[in-house]
Amino acid sequence: MAQDFENSIARSTGTSGADIRVANSDDAIVGLRLANIHTAAITVDCFITRSSANYFLVKGATIPAGSSLELIDGGSKIVLVSGDTLKVDCDTDNALDVWCSVVDTISE
Repeated sequence: MAQDFENSIARSTGTSGADIRVANSDDAIVGLRLANIHTAAITVDCFITRSSANYFLVKGATIPAGSSLELIDGGSKIVLVSGDTLKVDCDTDNALDVWCSVVDTISE
C-alpha cells in the first residue's frame, strides 16, 4: 500500500491554543517543528487533546528569538487516532509557526 504523506501548517499562532491537526483516521506524525518568529524568546506548549483531556508533548518549553524546536525527529513517531487533535499554544500572540509532517491513514 502506498503511503499518503501530508502536512499541516499554522502561521503566526499565539495564545489561543491553535488546532494543528485533527485526525480522521489513524495518523502518524513523523515530523513536528515549532519556529519562533517573534523578536524575543517565547514559551510554548504542544499537546494532544483526546476526549477533552490534554496530553502534553512539551509544556513550557522556551524557544529563543529566531530559533526553532524540533519535537519529533530521528525516526520517532506520534500516533493519533481518529478524533485526536494536535494543538499548540504560546505565551505571545502571532509568534509561532508550526510545520507538522504526517503519514495519513496508517492502518485500515
